Amino acid sequence: MFKKRQIGKTSLQVTELGFGAATLGNLYHPMLDSAADESINKAMELGLNQFDTAPYYGFGLSERRVGNALRNYDSKDYVLSTKVGRILEPCAKAEDKYGFCSPMPFEPKYDYSYDGIMRSFEHSIQRLGLSKIDILYMHDIGRATHGDDHERLFKIAMEGGYKAMDELRSQGLVSAIGLGVNEYEVCEQAMDHGYFDCFLLAGRYTLLEQKSLESFLPRCIKENSSIILGGPYNSGILATGVRKKGVVPHYNYEPASESIIKTVARIEDICQEFNVPLASAALQFPLAHPAVVSVIPGLSSASRVETTVAQMQINIPTEFWLALQNAGLLYPDVPVPKGAAE
Repeated sequence: MFKKRQIGKTSLQVTELGFGAATLGNLYHPMLDSAADESINKAMELGLNQFDTAPYYGFGLSERRVGNALRNYDSKDYVLSTKVGRILEPCAKAEDKYGFCSPMPFEPKYDYSYDGIMRSFEHSIQRLGLSKIDILYMHDIGRATHGDDHERLFKIAMEGGYKAMDELRSQGLVSAIGLGVNEYEVCEQAMDHGYFDCFLLAGRYTLLEQKSLESFLPRCIKENSSIILGGPYNSGILATGVRKKGVVPHYNYEPASESIIKTVARIEDICQEFNVPLASAALQFPLAHPAVVSVIPGLSSASRVETTVAQMQINIPTEFWLALQNAGLLYPDVPVPKGAAE
């Protein structure tokens, strides 16, 4: 069984390993409903209690599949999160787009307004077919997604969207609110406008990236806001490495640059020296920081769940992390997991 950690000031406790359900929206390739059920059932069997989905994932497909599987369990046995910030509008036909091979005939439209957040929440309850959502994240707000339109949308989000989310929290309809984003800077910006229990931060505190240590993570500690770390593999390169023939390493949703490939190759050299799987190091590293309560990689099958659980349980010696620091591959003052001495 995995240890559980508390989210912010709430009573919610999540396992250190969670289930990212973007894959259940047919991300990059279709999967059967039965395979989705099997993957969630295996996660519950092996002690995971945190499941994250979103309307965007397969345009409602991931939410439907997550709800169908979790409906068989007592709601006290899991923590469910979904997201707001997009409304799904009917379109003429389903087609593959945004990486999802989904049969759902909907088109996602951004809406961070008060009414948009309330509609999105109500729609998610219906798609999930469940009586509760524990954590509600505002999805993909930020300059990385919206470019020059960020300031306009951020103003709408903080004046309208945050008000709606805060009301849902104060009414007990959700237990926690946060942002689900790919950039830590917008999290800091949002913290100036209200209290967020947690942030689902994808890929910005990993073996390859620790800049968020400079201001954001210390502020989370100070304000008692928790981090759930999504994308611990930085879009795959920290799972596959860079030496597998026929595999194009991806970093931040794109083919990796030469400099990133060289950095990962150096990390892999140290992994080989200490007989540590790269994926295990990527999963376990973020949890050493006191602000991080969980990592949630995408889990696409029951076998992937089993493999990931095994990777989380591999003991990594302290000397491995020190070797990474001595090689200049980690920030010198970064917290590292405490493993058994060699």
